[in-house]
Amino acid sequence: WIMAAVIVHGGAFSISDEMAPLCVKGCEEAASEAHKALVDGKSALDGVEIAVRHLEDNPVFNAGHGSVFNTKGEVEMDALIMDGATLQCGAVGAVRNIGNPVSLARMVMDDTEHVLLVGTGANDFAKKMNVPECDPSELVSTYAKKRWEEFHKYQAVTNTLFNNPTRAEESAARKEGKERTDCPVQQQGHDTVGAVAIDLQGNIACATSTGGITHKMPGRVGDSPLIGSGGYADNTVGGISTTGHGESIAKVTLATRALFMLQQGGANGNSCSHSSSSSSSSPSSTTQPTTAPV
Repeated sequence: WIMAAVIVHGGAFSISDEMAPLCVKGCEEAASEAHKALVDGKSALDGVEIAVRHLEDNPVFNAGHGSVFNTKGEVEMDALIMDGATLQCGAVGAVRNIGNPVSLARMVMDDTEHVLLVGTGANDFAKKMNVPECDPSELVSTYAKKRWEEFHKYQAVTNTLFNNPTRAEESAARKEGKERTDCPVQQQGHDTVGAVAIDLQGNIACATSTGGITHKMPGRVGDSPLIGSGGYADNTVGGISTTGHGESIAKVTLATRALFMLQQGGANGNSCSHSSSSSSSSPSSTTQPTTAPV
């Protein structure tokens, strides 16, 4: 007997006290909606698509309607989805004016012979599939616009996103009357979203979606749409959805590496048990530890 389960993450980043409740609530709502669908007999693929679409529609998260600007003030998004039963997968990169890139990625999987479509090719395919376009202004939140105006160098962005001082360090610096200069802007942003699910038939699926990193070069594609880096699913082992600095993740194909370690039983499977900064699981998800995202 298999229990349906889903795990959702809202990205790895320094979550401010103001953002934390919104992130937790958004993840809980996405997980709940997906879990209900799984209990009703929907497939794992349906479950992860439902969860990630919910996150893409929430401007709190950096995906879909909460995406960020590149250096030209444009929005380019990436997403993937994968079926652990068949290893079928689909992805899109640097796609524009699409509110739910994860659903376009599924169309790539279901309706083409390809795995990944990027840029104008992805948008042309979206038009062919009658996917409605949205105004670019609908894809960027107010604080994402502000962050784009403040961040001027890619290196400053990565330092702020992934090397922020802890609150304790900041507090200590303030007590000493010192001002930190290595992190010019307090992080108010967000990162990749994702989900992993197992359905009543025991099939596993994963999905990942992102608006990228603020002030990235036009055309930059990170790990999220790369099968084996941004996510991977295999019924015989488990499912992964990654989040973090895309270039670093892509260099080590983190998703397949973590899944391989899980398969080998490395560190008692702990290599794949670390969930992201803001994640939420359905009540039954703990019964299937192999569905934990990196």
